[in-house]
Amino acid sequence: MTTIALGNICSLQMKTCELFGICVKHSYTRPIQNKSLEIKPLVIQATAKANSRTESAKLRNRRIRKKFNGTPEKPRLSVFCSEKQLYVTLVDDQNKKSLFYRSTLQKSIRGDPPCNTVEAAERVGEKLVQTCVDLNINMISSYDCNGFARGERMQAFEIAISRHGLLPR
Repeated sequence: MTTIALGNICSLQMKTCELFGICVKHSYTRPIQNKSLEIKPLVIQATAKANSRTESAKLRNRRIRKKFNGTPEKPRLSVFCSEKQLYVTLVDDQNKKSLFYRSTLQKSIRGDPPCNTVEAAERVGEKLVQTCVDLNINMISSYDCNGFARGERMQAFEIAISRHGLLPR
């Protein structure tokens, strides 16, 4: 066994091996510093594949908008129904314009004295039919109800516009 001193840094001990020749054995090792390491457990969270009800409605609405685009002659009818109000928009997607917008909040729809929201929704439908006649619109390309269930306001609105044959079949 042969020892080689390399100053203060380290000393190497060499010994001869029959198989590999010279082997090096380090006699100097660095001191291990005592640091308290916190080992955190690996947490894997699975994402839920199923979306919530509102997210599903939004995704469905995006798919519908890709398929059905409104034109000036056959616009898209978009209806949003909140807890208390109804909002209606007639959209020309080619020119990116709104041809008609009404809601049950508007004073011109509510009238004086104010009516309830179901009657106001029916008046919105009648105003929509009036506007379609003025703009020479005979059909609507798609009826987009934004994934909302048909409540009383939606039914009153749909009855008002279906009398004139505007709803697509």
